Amino acid sequence: MAGNCIGRLFRVTTWGESHGPALGAVIDGCPPGIPLTEQDIQKDLDRRRPGGHLSSPRRESDRVEILSGVFAGTTTGTPISLVIYNRDVRSKDYDALANVYRPGHADRTYEQKYGLRDWRGGGRSSGRETAARVAAAAVARTYLNRYEIRVRAYTVALGGVHCRTHDWEEIDRNWLYCPDAESARAMEERLREVKATGDSVGGIVEITAKGCPPGLGEPVFDKLDARLAGDLMSIGAVKGVEIGTGFSAADLLGSENNDPVTTDGYASNHAGGTLGGISTGMDIVVRVGVKPIPSIALPQQTVTADGKPTTIEIKGRHDVSAIPRIVPVCEAMVLLALADFMLHPFPNRR
Repeated sequence: MAGNCIGRLFRVTTWGESHGPALGAVIDGCPPGIPLTEQDIQKDLDRRRPGGHLSSPRRESDRVEILSGVFAGTTTGTPISLVIYNRDVRSKDYDALANVYRPGHADRTYEQKYGLRDWRGGGRSSGRETAARVAAAAVARTYLNRYEIRVRAYTVALGGVHCRTHDWEEIDRNWLYCPDAESARAMEERLREVKATGDSVGGIVEITAKGCPPGLGEPVFDKLDARLAGDLMSIGAVKGVEIGTGFSAADLLGSENNDPVTTDGYASNHAGGTLGGISTGMDIVVRVGVKPIPSIALPQQTVTADGKPTTIEIKGRHDVSAIPRIVPVCEAMVLLALADFMLHPFPNRR
């Protein structure tokens, strides 16, 4: 299957399935001399793993092992191979879905394309694949640390509840990674309400990258914002991406949307840190729209593999929302894009 690799110079390949023995990633292009331990990667995986509050009861420790590319706690410049073993697989939960397509999932499209599908939790199309992305991005983070580039993702909307304040210290104080304590409480209550009905909700995640130098990105087809949008859209639950003011810019005048140029940079940041597809040196600000989890306990119309109409009520271990577990995944995709562009040559590189 093609399409499992991302990046040009900092190149990542992920592999594995939701109910296979393991999943993992291979990172090629990471420079030598970067301090890296399994614990550096584990910290990010712990933020993504299942089994949390109001989330799927699947209990995966997501312990990562470094198989190659690191010696004495330092990258060697050779391919870094990472593995995460699946420990809490219960494929029998999906036996009833072997011949039925789940609405909102990739079951039917995978079968239409490849002639078969892994019905055990979606196989390769499962959200569990993102654990490999987060692991690989933790390596990217250690590389970006040498340039003091910091990337942080957080929840700004969930189930129709939107943040009203942004306290960056609050992000790590609640399990939803929300920068507004009051909104976080309202979001949790909303999740409880929806869970009781057997339904699910979506939300919005914002990602901010601080410390990026001007000059990241290539003209025309490999623009920084184009790459960010594409990489974030590769996450299964993401259905929309906006950068800076984004879609709201359509309602503004040019005089309102333009960022005045100053001797120190720009007086505002409606552009979200990119102009002409190249970073401006301002904070990069991206938001993604996350769809509701498609696995719900309510009756849904579908068809069987042989084309017979039926209804389905999906049982098993599922989240009410992809948030908050998708938050570190969004962070991961921005880390990977920035690490790749930092390896591209540009005159003003620090």
